[in-house]
Amino acid sequence: MQYIYAMMFAVDEINHSETLLPGVRLGYRILDSCALHPWAMEAALSLVGGYDANCSITPENNTGSMSYQSSCPCLSDRRLYPNFFRTIPSDIYQARALAQLAIRFKWTWIGAVVAQNDYGLVAVKVQQKMLWKFDVIVVVLFLEAALTIQASTAKVILLVSWYTDIRELFVTSSDLLQHPATSRVARGVLGVAIRSSNIDGFEAYIRGLHPSHRPDNEFLREYWEKEFGCAPVSSSSTSLPPCNGTESLYGVHSHFTDMSQLRVTYNVYLAVYAAAHALHSLLSCPNTDTSTSNCSSHLSRVNFTTPQGERFYFQGGDIPAKYDLVNWQKSPEGSLRLSLIGKVDGFDIDLNETGIQWSTGSTQVPVSVCTMSCEPGTRKATQKGAAVCCFDCIPCGDGEISNRIDSLQCDRCPLEFWSNPARTSCIPRQQDYLSFNETLGITLTTVAVSGAVVTTAVFVVFLYYRQTPMVRANNSELSFLLLVSLKLCFLCSLVFIGRPSVWSCRFQQAAFGISFVLSVSCLQVKTMVVLAAFRSARPGAEALIKWFVVIKFLFSLIQVLICIIWLSLSPPQPQPDWEMTGVKVTLECAMESVLGFSLVLGYIGLLACICLLLAFLARKLPDNFNEAKLITFSMLIFCAVWVAFVPAYVSSPGKYSVAVEIFAILASSYGLLFCIFAPKCFIILLRPERNTKKHLMTR
Repeated sequence: MQYIYAMMFAVDEINHSETLLPGVRLGYRILDSCALHPWAMEAALSLVGGYDANCSITPENNTGSMSYQSSCPCLSDRRLYPNFFRTIPSDIYQARALAQLAIRFKWTWIGAVVAQNDYGLVAVKVQQKMLWKFDVIVVVLFLEAALTIQASTAKVILLVSWYTDIRELFVTSSDLLQHPATSRVARGVLGVAIRSSNIDGFEAYIRGLHPSHRPDNEFLREYWEKEFGCAPVSSSSTSLPPCNGTESLYGVHSHFTDMSQLRVTYNVYLAVYAAAHALHSLLSCPNTDTSTSNCSSHLSRVNFTTPQGERFYFQGGDIPAKYDLVNWQKSPEGSLRLSLIGKVDGFDIDLNETGIQWSTGSTQVPVSVCTMSCEPGTRKATQKGAAVCCFDCIPCGDGEISNRIDSLQCDRCPLEFWSNPARTSCIPRQQDYLSFNETLGITLTTVAVSGAVVTTAVFVVFLYYRQTPMVRANNSELSFLLLVSLKLCFLCSLVFIGRPSVWSCRFQQAAFGISFVLSVSCLQVKTMVVLAAFRSARPGAEALIKWFVVIKFLFSLIQVLICIIWLSLSPPQPQPDWEMTGVKVTLECAMESVLGFSLVLGYIGLLACICLLLAFLARKLPDNFNEAKLITFSMLIFCAVWVAFVPAYVSSPGKYSVAVEIFAILASSYGLLFCIFAPKCFIILLRPERNTKKHLMTR
């Protein structure tokens, strides 16, 4: 009804105009198609019957076409529809506007409910094509979509369909605002609507309508009967009481009298004026035969200003794209109302984001993504078989960072740096080493110093009782030299603790190698002395014993030469172990030459094996001169410790490898000290009655 009277109002305005079609009066004939397409076609043809159809209204393939409401992009094809003109923009612009909104609000995961016709399918195809390059995925759902919408993870649903097809869903159409099924879910809907405009004088025109003024208007008579429940004077109805004549539309509030949303109505109004201006152009041409002239050429040149001050012209068969951006908001009274929150002009969008009321009731833009953005410290990993906007956020590995949102990869930190706990930046790595201040360092230092103190105490005891048979019988000179060597072994372990430096890296390995060779060679010479003691009756035995001391120094000299050559050619250097993982990197004495360290350690092992073999051969000699059993047991402990040392040293990380070497030094030194000297100190201090020459000789 409102569309009909918008046409009639425009015709009346034009007929009263002194500049537009002067001397020409327009008329109209209104037929009801009852929303049936064949009837609409028949009615249209009846209007132009017998005349050239160049100015006729062209139908679509499956729906009746009205120039003020037909928005299918297909109608813009001038090859197929050269004579079609419309006052509503192509749906392509509406689809692009919706796509621009999705990009603006950073929605990358959208469900789309579309009608299975040109209106829905073409629009969503345009949107998918436009949004694909922005990694926005539009999942198409058709009208049978209620359960799918409920199960979807998308927070934004795009509706592309004519409002009559999805009356139970929501669109930007005012006649759904009061629908009970719609009002519960429609708050917060954002839509692209046909632009609305005021038509000056139209509301007064509508409210001033009365059947008595238009007795032949069947549409108005039927409306009057439904609205007021009475029969106008011109009515033939006998079932309704007659109207008293005081009924008026000025107090009626209905869709017919509502002037707040003149959208399609305004397009009707524009269509009438466009046709009138084209006819004016046609009639203004001199010597023109109107029966044969092509009125479409005049329509294509239409360019005028409407009574509302708006410039109107056609681009091909279309008008420039202009839309309103509307938002369904809840009024203070609790009802829904459409609020204008922006405009679309071609590709330009003017939007008042703060004026939008979302479904949550706030102005906070909802988030609709398949997967939330990957925060710094993680990287995006695509899900197999899923859309491009669906991905997993994988935390960066140790030593890797990402400092951007949605980073595709994690970057490795330089060697001197490591990733912070959040994996968002590289921080300098802290140098770590076995320190005197930490628990492990304090423990090893205490054990080493205790060993040196005990060794000194044993030395003092042997020195004090040096004239007793127990000390004299066990070659006191070699015993004193062995105690000094063991004390050096305990003290050399302290060089391994603390911050490595150039001198400490060189000195620690040399001190370790030489002090242990001294200790093992002393035991080897003591074993030889025991063996030679039972050959003292043979010629040359005394001379052989004298050579043992020379042999001891030769053994030590060989180790000294190995250390000098090693430390001269390729000495250990203090270097961070960059191969370690973690923010702490161990500052260690890096072995530039593994061969040098292997020779030092191997030589000690060779002497230990020889000493063990000699002690094993001398284990059954008489007890009163025999240290062989004690030496055999001490060398078994010594060899066991250093055999276990090799795999433990190789497998220990960072500073713990240094702790393993210190532990091996201390364990083997304690083993030698207690196995060799503990039994003797026991007799000297606690069993002095056994420390006599008679007792030793009688055993």
